[in-house]
Amino acid sequence: MAMLSGAVSGKVLMHASAVVLRFGGLVAVNEVSLTVADREIVGLIGPNGAGKTSLFNILSGQMRPDSGSIRFAGRDLTGASATVCARAGIGRTFQVVKPLGSLTVHENVTVGALLHHPLVVAREMAARIVQRVGMGSLLQRPAGSLTLESRKRLELARALSIEPKILLLDEILAGLNASEVNESIDLIRSFARHDGLAVIMIEHNLHAVMSLADKVVVLDYGRKIAEGRPEEVVRDPAVISAYLGSDG
Repeated sequence: MAMLSGAVSGKVLMHASAVVLRFGGLVAVNEVSLTVADREIVGLIGPNGAGKTSLFNILSGQMRPDSGSIRFAGRDLTGASATVCARAGIGRTFQVVKPLGSLTVHENVTVGALLHHPLVVAREMAARIVQRVGMGSLLQRPAGSLTLESRKRLELARALSIEPKILLLDEILAGLNASEVNESIDLIRSFARHDGLAVIMIEHNLHAVMSLADKVVVLDYGRKIAEGRPEEVVRDPAVISAYLGSDG
């Protein structure tokens, strides 16, 4: 596995060590280790079926690893539930966006804010978050009537509503046009630079990864095959082979 030069230096926020996840005879995540520092943006890339979302499911408490460990903000969260992980500060978006369609944008975000606050405070916080992601004019819009781009923004807002220390973004840019992608890149960058959040993003849009990530981790068949700065990783022969299927 290629281990290239490092990126952001800082206090370690999350550390996954030798994580394994099996589905019967299939090893979806195979001894993957990953470190994320405060305010760091990490791109998690790899071909379809490489184990990226499975790793997210472990990091966010959706699934228990078969072995390995997860430490976050000084706590051992190995095998912790999704609720415990959310309370600890792990915010997560999903590849398939499923807002509560019968509720308004404001109500969708308020639900998440209730994790830490009573209703009145949660509603106030939710309104600020909706404004923060550029959806202030849609505050009272039913979530089921939103465009794809707006549903993606709502997904971000919902993840922010739990007051996370880290955001796990699962293909948040998929299906967006070039202008929408660029706006989202600026927004995600601001989360790290101005709001102080760490970010791990699964993304097939390599332009976005190159623009945003301080560090890129590459998975293939459940294993980590490369890690380093974006400009180094995209030139790595193992990465090129994984994406293009070359024999060399």
